[in-house]
Amino acid sequence: MSLDEPSLARLMAASQCGDRAAYRALLGACRHWLARYFARRIAPHQIDDLIQETLVSMHRKLATWDSGRPFLPWLAAIARYRWIDMLRRQKEEVELGDHDAAVGAKDEAVHARLSIDRLMTLLPPGQAQAITLVKIEGASIAEASKICGQSESLVKVNIHRGLKKLAQLIESE
Repeated sequence: MSLDEPSLARLMAASQCGDRAAYRALLGACRHWLARYFARRIAPHQIDDLIQETLVSMHRKLATWDSGRPFLPWLAAIARYRWIDMLRRQKEEVELGDHDAAVGAKDEAVHARLSIDRLMTLLPPGQAQAITLVKIEGASIAEASKICGQSESLVKVNIHRGLKKLAQLIESE
């Protein structure tokens, strides 16, 4: 079930008021959205666990959502923090040395994605989110605008400035 921003916001507002049916519908829609969000960020076998962690965090933060603000950017922020926490846990679990892993043809895509993710952390969050949504995930400018809570013009500016800064970062490396 995929709902639009206003529908999700209505479900969230009803959930905050104690409507159990609205909360179940909201969790189902969020589960679907999170599955797509995490699909390109982590290994497939980790998606369900990360979705569960994010939904638990969302439940804990239920009262912090402001009905005057868009819902999806709020959810995306929680998802991003859970994703970063998972990456930190993985890094602590496995520290590889320079000579511990060989790069094969199949691994090049993984290494490229890790490099992109590392570079994206060097950008301001608005630029990184706009680039990720439009250039990596294939969302339209209008969709990215709704998810980011930014005007379409600002999304375009963030993409332009972010790509320019990424080019400078790559050249400097």
